[in-house]
Amino acid sequence: MKIMLGLLACCMVLFFIGSAVIVFAESHEEDEDEFMSVPMGVITLEPPESIEAKTSNVVFPHGQHLETSCQECHHTWKKQTMIKTCSAAECHDAAINPQKKQKSKIDEVLAIRYYKKAYHDMCIGCHKSILAENLKKELANTILTEPLPNVGPSLCVGCHPEE
Repeated sequence: MKIMLGLLACCMVLFFIGSAVIVFAESHEEDEDEFMSVPMGVITLEPPESIEAKTSNVVFPHGQHLETSCQECHHTWKKQTMIKTCSAAECHDAAINPQKKQKSKIDEVLAIRYYKKAYHDMCIGCHKSILAENLKKELANTILTEPLPNVGPSLCVGCHPEE
């Protein structure tokens, strides 16, 4: 008899907990937009639709970059809105490569709006910075207590393997 009462009590507790979870979830459905889902897999980076690609798209392992602050790459994101693509209007939306030799500050600003320059400066620049830090640590003849960070590719074929 005690076992039956114990089982009945457990079932009632589970029923009430389950009901509370369902009520909580339903009451927060409208808040769903307040939460952001961070892609853990890979994201395919490709040029704007108006551009005929000369190289293969980049398969970007977003999940491997979670130790980096979101604002490091999404530098205009204010944390209250959805993150736009890099080639969204008024970000890195220029489809035409500006002159390589900048003549003024305005030309420099326009150059960074070119989607390809933005990606290359950000990605390759970060990978080269990590490499430089790793080399400093190795050359300092210190005993490393943890593995050095992965550098990531900095050559064309590292990101565009099907060229």
